[in-house]
Amino acid sequence: MKLVSYLLDGHDQLAILIDGHLYNTDKLNPELPSSMMMFLNYWDDYLPIALSCEESIKQGRIYSTTGLPIGAAELLAPIPYPPSCRDAYAFRQHVESARRNRGAQMISEFDQYPVFYFTNHHGIQGPGDVICMPDHFEQLDFELEAAIVISKHGRNIPASMADQYIAGLMIMNDFSARRLQMEEMLLNLGPAKGKDFATAIGPCLVTLDELEQFEVPCKEGHEGKTWSLPMTCRVNGEMVSSGNLRDMDWTFAEIIERASYGVNLLPGDIIGSGTVGTGCFLELNGTAKLKDPSSVPVWLNENDTVELEIENLGKLTNRIIREESDMSLLARKKRTNL
Repeated sequence: MKLVSYLLDGHDQLAILIDGHLYNTDKLNPELPSSMMMFLNYWDDYLPIALSCEESIKQGRIYSTTGLPIGAAELLAPIPYPPSCRDAYAFRQHVESARRNRGAQMISEFDQYPVFYFTNHHGIQGPGDVICMPDHFEQLDFELEAAIVISKHGRNIPASMADQYIAGLMIMNDFSARRLQMEEMLLNLGPAKGKDFATAIGPCLVTLDELEQFEVPCKEGHEGKTWSLPMTCRVNGEMVSSGNLRDMDWTFAEIIERASYGVNLLPGDIIGSGTVGTGCFLELNGTAKLKDPSSVPVWLNENDTVELEIENLGKLTNRIIREESDMSLLARKKRTNL
């Protein structure tokens, strides 16, 4: 099942996406909530009802409601107001390539445990315009990722049980202002200002029942569900990146185990996979530079359109817009003689 949040009369409305049409959950069955967060808070109760409604529509047994064409709706993030958002570092290829490109050796800690950082959950958005300040255009980057959503409260969740806490998968674009990111991380803290302005997710949340046929074994020495789902990024229609979700080294189940250690995970919490190999300009530029020192780095610019697509999860499209402000943090840096 594909779940979508869209704007209706000034508030977020939950709908089931079927054949390009949106069917409001509360119109399908009065027992179902109209918002994603309410749905997630009672996931085990509502999911069977929603699946039954979906099946009835597909078989033509429900005639009392008409679907809204998805193109006529203003889509929001599938989880419009998440309690938190973590982003992991699960693809070895990306980590290894990024370190190699800056002359650093691969570190053994990557293979010992999964890591993640917290990003700004108030910066979550869906498809549409991404508003950027002047400093964000200093090496503005996309990041091609998938993300999961937590469906029930949990704490100290073992990886062997963690897949039971996943509501579904969606596409995630962890936009990054690389100059801000690299400068502040010289102080061994972050990322923060290089990441907190926007993280796009969507266009829908795809529940795990719809992805069963794409499950593949995880990598040796790991545990948890893995899915073979091709991933691509196009900028202004040009393919710049491709990968596959099956290449995750750390599974979402293992990331949940670490994230929940001594911590309460809540319904609606988002956890990103981290960037797939070749899934950002930072990595692509570094690899190109190693092959040809004269290569010119490529970054996102004003009015660029970024399309992330993951097979069976849909296509997430965002356009880069410049905010009408000349304020610059980079220009306000204190100068010292040290």
